[in-house]
Amino acid sequence: MATNDSTSTQIQLVSRPEGWPEPENFRTVTVELPELRDGEVRVRNEFISVDPYMRGRMRDEKSYIPPFGLGETMTGGAVGRVVESRSEKLPEGTPVLHQMGWRDVAQGAADEFTAVQDLDGASLSLYLGVLGLTGMTAYTGLTRIAEVKEGDRVFVSGAAGAVGSTVGQLAKLLGASSVIGSAGSDEKGKLLTEKYGFDAVLNYKAAPIREQLAEAAGEEGVDVYFDNVGGDHLEAALDVLNRHGRVAVCGAISQYNSTEKPCGPDNMANLIKNSLTLEGFTMGDHMDVAGEFTQKVGGWFQEGKIVHDETVVEGIDHAVDAFLDMMQGKNTGKMVVKI
Repeated sequence: MATNDSTSTQIQLVSRPEGWPEPENFRTVTVELPELRDGEVRVRNEFISVDPYMRGRMRDEKSYIPPFGLGETMTGGAVGRVVESRSEKLPEGTPVLHQMGWRDVAQGAADEFTAVQDLDGASLSLYLGVLGLTGMTAYTGLTRIAEVKEGDRVFVSGAAGAVGSTVGQLAKLLGASSVIGSAGSDEKGKLLTEKYGFDAVLNYKAAPIREQLAEAAGEEGVDVYFDNVGGDHLEAALDVLNRHGRVAVCGAISQYNSTEKPCGPDNMANLIKNSLTLEGFTMGDHMDVAGEFTQKVGGWFQEGKIVHDETVVEGIDHAVDAFLDMMQGKNTGKMVVKI
């Protein structure tokens, strides 16, 4: 079925942000796509992902993933459907997951796309969230990095975000006795306790998180901290972690837009005193967990044991708005852009 998807609207980075990104750092272009060659497919994206790690890629510095090039279309997670194909592996109509986000139409070799299954009564966007890299990040941090075990008490920062809200649920399913979260509003806290099963959620805007966590953890303390925020949240966790406590460092969103070097926590000596383990991770080192994740977490999802929320922004022309809102914590659950 030949289509008229011969042009692609794409978002490019044109200048590197200093501090908070601004709309002026980006531009929208229309690209004429060449005719398909043998082994290639053309995909109309249905959803694209905006994620905190993308802020790091806007800096021109060495990291675990190359920076975005200036004047080049950005990339990121996306899910869509093949609308034209010259590959037997991916016939027209196949839903696919890939890394050519920040555009409405993607084109490339079939090997750059992974076929996924249509979900009964559910959106393909779940492959960008709880059933995709987001969920796999939560699962990996808990099982491989923090090695959560039966009876552990867990603290999760940024709990209303895509990863954090999944961490809380998986921790309970993996045997944690209680889960404390932090979020930026009482409304998010209510959602996390009533829908997601968190035992307590602290509004970090209401009072210093260090004081709130000390009170919430009490004498029983915390065994595992899943860190999405860094800064004062890490400091608060180091105060309450029990002996042999473990920290899975997933992100530090509180510092991504800072123009000054942040101060380190003032209580790092607790690492020695309590024999704590503090380990950062990125999913590129753990993709072999995919099969185990799909079997276990996919099974829990089908059994109705995992819930999720999405914040959906409509239109490729609002992708930058979605990214900026996500960085400011205006999302509940996974932030996606519906094309």
